[in-house]
Amino acid sequence: MATCHFTIAATGSGRPRCCCCWCLCWTAAAGKILFRNLRKRKIKVRNEDAELERRPGPLWQLWSYGKVVYNSLYFNVLTNWDTVLDSIFEPVYWLVDNLTRWFGVVFVCLVIALTTSVVLIVYLCVLPLIVRTYPVHWILWHLCYGHWNLVNIVFHYYKAITTSPGRSPQEVTDVPTVTICKKCIVPKPARTHHCSICSTCVLKMDHHCPWLNNCVGHFNHRYFFSFCLYMTMGCIYCSISAKDMFIEAYYAIESYYQTPPPHFTSEEKFFHKSLLYLWVLTSSVAVALGSLTLWHAVLITRGETSVERHINGKEKKRLKQIGKVFRNPYHHGRINNWKMLFGVEKKSQWITRALLPSSHPPHGDGLIWGCPPFRQDTMDTI
Repeated sequence: MATCHFTIAATGSGRPRCCCCWCLCWTAAAGKILFRNLRKRKIKVRNEDAELERRPGPLWQLWSYGKVVYNSLYFNVLTNWDTVLDSIFEPVYWLVDNLTRWFGVVFVCLVIALTTSVVLIVYLCVLPLIVRTYPVHWILWHLCYGHWNLVNIVFHYYKAITTSPGRSPQEVTDVPTVTICKKCIVPKPARTHHCSICSTCVLKMDHHCPWLNNCVGHFNHRYFFSFCLYMTMGCIYCSISAKDMFIEAYYAIESYYQTPPPHFTSEEKFFHKSLLYLWVLTSSVAVALGSLTLWHAVLITRGETSVERHINGKEKKRLKQIGKVFRNPYHHGRINNWKMLFGVEKKSQWITRALLPSSHPPHGDGLIWGCPPFRQDTMDTI
């Protein structure tokens, strides 16, 4: 059997000289290349299978496409979730603001109607009974107190509705401003806040009251609080004065369902139901409005508004974390805060400006709020 030998050229490279060696070398090289390709193909198939297994379903693909479309249209590197949520709920805010504005007219008419009904019942049912059964000095007391209270209620409610709370100046002035309103694009002095219902910035804004259909601000804050105070006092007065009459009317109405029922005329039935309505309404309003009045009295004593209470609360927590104490720069002392609200400068004015109807303007212009020297530094280290 013939054997094949390799010869080494001068260059040092080994080359087969016979055909058999050429065939064997070519077959080995081709097999090696084929094995390598098959191995790559197998790995590629495995990767494709794994990718198919990891490929999301149609819902996930739909979500991904929607996310891409949304980001391509609305993405902004400066946008946060607060801005996005505000934009999403902007139609809801618009609807609530406009409904509140229109419902304010309804609420004002409701207050007038309920107050008128109570006054009529007192004049037609309660007062005649007081005149017939009470001694003269008690009759005079009821007449004087009742009419004084009624005049204060009507006067302060009318003034709270018709008096502008104070608007932020639209033109450029020398008044120091704290910031610029993002909606009005006008300077905002200290204690000024934007009302989305009135679409304006209100000086020393406390809140928007739907029962007044007006904002409570610097120029009508006294009227609002006085109305709440005198309305609460009037409801308590009616509830206490008509208590015995209410009890008798209640048992009389209960007797309607007896067998046989007692005979009452239509006027007597109207009298009983009117007293029941009067006592339930005035007692409910006395509790609800009395609680609101007490809360606002606490805020006035602290030198705060409803808006500032939330702002100051957050500021207190923030400063407490860094070891500092927050002091309200608009708190001038309990008595002084009440004097500033009612515009009282001397003792005799407590009668003429707090106990009697008065149209005098409040202290200051609502633009500049001076602070006493001991209140200039609002923060001290612990």
